[in-house]
Amino acid sequence: MSKIRFLHTADLHLDTPFKGMTGLPIERFDQLRNSTFEAFSNLIKHAIKTKPDFVLIVGDIYDGEDRSLRAQLKFQTGMKKLDAADIPVLISYGNHDHLKGNWTRFDLPKNVHVFDEKVGTRTLKIRGETVNIYGFSYGERHIREAMVEQYPVAPSEGIHIGLLHGSLVGDESHAVYAPFTKEALLSKRYDYWALGHIHKRQQLHQEPPIVYPGNLQGRHRNERGMKGFYEVMLSKEDAQLEFVPASTIVFEQLPISCAGVKHAGQWFEVCTTALDAFQAKQGAAIIELQMIDIDEDAAELFKQSTDEEWLMTLREFLQELEPFVWISRISYERTFINHDVTETLMNPIISTMESWTSEQWQDVLQDVYQHARSLKYLERLTEDDFIDIQAEAEKQLIAELSERK
Repeated sequence: MSKIRFLHTADLHLDTPFKGMTGLPIERFDQLRNSTFEAFSNLIKHAIKTKPDFVLIVGDIYDGEDRSLRAQLKFQTGMKKLDAADIPVLISYGNHDHLKGNWTRFDLPKNVHVFDEKVGTRTLKIRGETVNIYGFSYGERHIREAMVEQYPVAPSEGIHIGLLHGSLVGDESHAVYAPFTKEALLSKRYDYWALGHIHKRQQLHQEPPIVYPGNLQGRHRNERGMKGFYEVMLSKEDAQLEFVPASTIVFEQLPISCAGVKHAGQWFEVCTTALDAFQAKQGAAIIELQMIDIDEDAAELFKQSTDEEWLMTLREFLQELEPFVWISRISYERTFINHDVTETLMNPIISTMESWTSEQWQDVLQDVYQHARSLKYLERLTEDDFIDIQAEAEKQLIAELSERK
């Protein structure tokens, strides 16, 4: 039996605004703003070069329900290129680009099939093999019901693939929408489940594969590492998955050993050596430097200048690098910052903050955002804002507890 070959991607978030990236030079910020489009372009180029049987895009193509004109034009152009190459595309819309959003409509070419808000089936004939693909688009932003219950059980004939933009029950790393269990997915007897919504690349089950490809381009420092999509070879007997990188800018945390560092010159040399090696391997990046192995000499050195001064000086030193490397912040391992604060006291608080979803952060901050006088001065919080608030809260908490010891 011949295998079919397809690309599985999700969570493109085209035209992400990257609002939390303060301080980035304008030309670098423009590169970052274009990164979601460049990653999408890499997907299209790979498809045209390798000619898969079809492409699956599982939700959140756009970053917002308004679907910016720029994003829609870029997406339409990509779909037309795939149409010219006779590559079918099957897409479902997710919570970010649900069907009740308010946007200027763009038409899509004939090769694109869009699932509507009810679970439906699209059948393709590929080299004599019948391939049934099931999916739905979000009719509204918040889908709380277990949509998997609406998927039909597959017959034994043909190949069956399910598209589902949703959350594994118990995983609250993102807002919980269209929740499912692995047992519920397996009960449908599909040969492959193409998931979306969670931005971390992961395979929940091997046979049959239940797969999150992650997003195409990291959007903030909690979405670290190279992002991309999967190329899948699939038959009734087995599946082979190959990850294909697509990101043009990588977010990462880079540890810097400060053991034996006594002078500023040594520190700059250690940092730049590590950054040069990282850049040569990964290309353009936005990096958080984490100082580790901090002995007494290094601790004394860091106290001689402010965190901001260390950061600004290092940024100036690196500003001519191409592809660019931007240092978003400098952090220190907790054993240095809170050397006199017990882990028993700190860790539960920090772990709790790290586990909060965006919705939980909104609940925590609702007193501020419901205050009539302050509301007009506050913009809507983004995921980047929650990350910054968490980091600042942790820093303030450590400082406060350190002073009380």
